[in-house]
Amino acid sequence: MRMKGVRSLREMARLLNVDPRIRKLCLIDKGEKGYPRSVLSRFTKRVGVGRLWRILEEKVVRLLRRNGAVEVDAVLDASFIRAWSIRDPADNRKGRSDRDAMVGRTGRTYGLGYKLHLSVDFDRKLPLASLLAPANQNEKKHCLTILEGTKRVLQKAGVKLRWIVADSQYSSEKVRKAVDEAIIPYPENQKRGLRGLLRVDNKFRTHGPEDQKRKYHKRSAVETVLSFLKTQYSLAINKVRGLKNVAVYALYSILSLVLTREAAENIGRPDKAISPTYFNT
Repeated sequence: MRMKGVRSLREMARLLNVDPRIRKLCLIDKGEKGYPRSVLSRFTKRVGVGRLWRILEEKVVRLLRRNGAVEVDAVLDASFIRAWSIRDPADNRKGRSDRDAMVGRTGRTYGLGYKLHLSVDFDRKLPLASLLAPANQNEKKHCLTILEGTKRVLQKAGVKLRWIVADSQYSSEKVRKAVDEAIIPYPENQKRGLRGLLRVDNKFRTHGPEDQKRKYHKRSAVETVLSFLKTQYSLAINKVRGLKNVAVYALYSILSLVLTREAAENIGRPDKAISPTYFNT
């Protein structure tokens, strides 16, 4: 569903009866009926966020070990996911049919939904840790949790976290003390008048030490991954309600991206790791 942009379990159940390639991938024999919608729904509920994350974590650790990674630069960011609901007329900060969804910033405007918080390995464009939260919750609230998840994955893979890169939304002393080096711009309201600090103006121009400016430009890695998740792995297609359900489908999208990289390396074509259409035609 995530790879082919299928929007509903009903449509997926239909494809399992008519698409020979999908039937083969799902080990459905000739003449055998595909899985009905109720079975697909129960599977998604039973697998849950915890099991999906353990599967994803195992894949990421294996890929890091296979690539011989020694040090990793982690890039952090969050992306808005629109809720499948309208605002509640009685309280327009919340969703009407999705009570977990909240109104938060999405670019220069506001929307009802969630935020996917993500940590990405800069060199390999590989997701390291993720967390889904209501859209009204600030990045700083979940940054330490994302960092803990990132360190846990890297520790299992025997890899050192060199530094983290993030935008000014993550600027706090707790975050800076949690790692050896944090390339995070200070917003205007923090440490005014001090020179030699990394800052970004309202035209997205960086000011400060040259080495920090070069490292900050690595932030584009997480934006690339989030864009891929939305355009190629159906993260922008949300047809479920509730924090847990949306989190499961977000992890499906991330797992699809990781499995694409694993498949590309298995067939000796690592150059196809960022080309999902190569495996989806």
